[in-house]
Amino acid sequence: MKLTELFENVPDIEIRSLMADSRRRRPDSIFFCVKGMMFDGHAFIEQAIQNGARVIVHSEDIEYTHSDVTYIKVRDVVGVFNKVADAFYGYPSHKLLMFGITGTNGKSSISCIIRDILNEFYPTGYIGTISIEYGSVKLPPMLTTPDIDDLHGVLKDMVDAGMKACALEASSIGIEQRRTDAIDFDVAVFTNLTHDHLDYHGTMTNYYLAKKELFDGLKEDAIAITNADDPYGMKIVENTKAKVVTYGIDNDADYRVVKYQLMKDRTRLTLKIANMEYEIETNLVARFNIYNLLAAIAALHEKGISITQMLPYIRDLSQIEGRMQRISDGQPFNILVDFAHTPDGIEKVCQYASAITPKGKRIIAITGSAGKRDTVKRPIFGSILDKYCDMIILTEDDPRDESVRNIAMDIAAGIKNTNYIIIEERYDAIREAIDMASANDTIIILGKGDEKFIYREFGREPYEGDDTIVHEVLKKYYFGEETDE
Repeated sequence: MKLTELFENVPDIEIRSLMADSRRRRPDSIFFCVKGMMFDGHAFIEQAIQNGARVIVHSEDIEYTHSDVTYIKVRDVVGVFNKVADAFYGYPSHKLLMFGITGTNGKSSISCIIRDILNEFYPTGYIGTISIEYGSVKLPPMLTTPDIDDLHGVLKDMVDAGMKACALEASSIGIEQRRTDAIDFDVAVFTNLTHDHLDYHGTMTNYYLAKKELFDGLKEDAIAITNADDPYGMKIVENTKAKVVTYGIDNDADYRVVKYQLMKDRTRLTLKIANMEYEIETNLVARFNIYNLLAAIAALHEKGISITQMLPYIRDLSQIEGRMQRISDGQPFNILVDFAHTPDGIEKVCQYASAITPKGKRIIAITGSAGKRDTVKRPIFGSILDKYCDMIILTEDDPRDESVRNIAMDIAAGIKNTNYIIIEERYDAIREAIDMASANDTIIILGKGDEKFIYREFGREPYEGDDTIVHEVLKKYYFGEETDE
C-alpha cells in the first residue's frame, strides 16, 4: 500500500507493514511511537529504523536525523494507529459481523458459544484468551485482546479465509489501551463486573469506566446486550447510542430464565422472551453458565437466528477447554478444571462443586495466584476456599519472579478453618489431589485451565495445561497404565 493512501502530503513510497514494537523486524514499515505503561515509543525510534521503519509517526518533538525517513507528527498517535491499521488491512471488521464480549468473567465461554452456534449457519472466527480460531486454523492466543496491528491483521486473515463473523473477547485493558477503537462492533455483550485487574485500574470505578468505553463507542445500529442482574449492568449502557437488550434470572429482562434445574452433567431451563416461553436443555452446567448461555442466545437472536434454530446446537455444545471442564476418565470422583482466577469466578466454581458433591464427601481445591499481579485478592481467595472446601492445596500460578511459597502464604492468610498444604510444583499438586481423593469427592483445579504456558522469572515457559496433566496423572498413577514416555 502506498503511504499516500494513508496520509496527505507525504512521499509516494510503498508500505509493507506496520510496527509498534521496535524490536520486531518489519521492512518498509510505519513505526508508531506509542506511549505505554512502562515504555515510550519515542525512545526507540533509532531501533525501529534499524528494523525497517521508513516512516515515523510521533507526537513529541524529535530530531529528524535520517533524510530517507519520513517523519509525521500527530496529536494522537494511538488514534492514528487505529485508523491506519484499519485502512492498511482493508477495513476487515466492517466486512464481518462483529461480536465484542466484555466483563470480568464469562468472556471466553460466551464467545465460544456464539462461535460454535453461529458456525452452523455461516463461518465464524474467535479471538480471545483460549486461542485464535477460524475455519481449520487454530493459533495460540496473543493477548486476550491483541494489539492494534495484530488484531486488524488477524481479522483480515479471517476475511481472506471466508469468515462472515467473529466473536472477540474485549478485555478492560485492551479497551482502555484503545486496541478496539477502530473495530466496527455490531453487538457488544456485558457479562458482569467483580474484583479483577485492580493492580492496573486502581479502583473498581476505573475498571468499570474502562468497560463502559466499549458501549459508549457503539454505533446507533449496534446492539448492547447487558446483564440485568449485575449491579453495573444498566449503568454500563446508560450513555450508549446502541439498542439496549437485557438478560437475567433474578430481575425482569428481555431474555429471562424463569425456571431452571441444575444437574451433574446437564441443565434444563425455561426461557421467556416477551410472551413466548421456550424449554431448553443444555450440557452446560452451573448457574453462572446459564448467564453465559443467555447472553449468547440474546446476541444471536438479536442478529436473526431463531431460538428454534439454535435449540439442537444448545443441547450439546462443544466442551470449552479449561472452562468448567469435567474430566471423566473412569475415576470414581469428580474433577473440574476451570480458568477461574478472580474472587467471583472462584466462588461460583465452589458453589457448583458444593451442589454436586454428596454430603459427607470432600471438596479438594488446587489454586495459586499470579505473581506481580493484584496481591489484594490473594487472602480473598483463601477466605472463599475456606468457606466451601475441605482441603486446599496451594501451588504455583504464573509466579513470575515472586516466591511461590510467599504467594501461597498470602492466600493462606484468608484460610481460618480448612486444612491446607503448599506444593510448589503444579504437576505435583494435581497428583497429590488425585491421590487423596475418595469416591464421590470433587477436585476443583483453578487458575490455569488449558493454558499451555506458565510465566516464570525468565518469561513464558511451556506448560501442558491442567486438563492435559489430569489425564496424564490419572492414566499413569491412578490407573497405573503405561504412557508413551
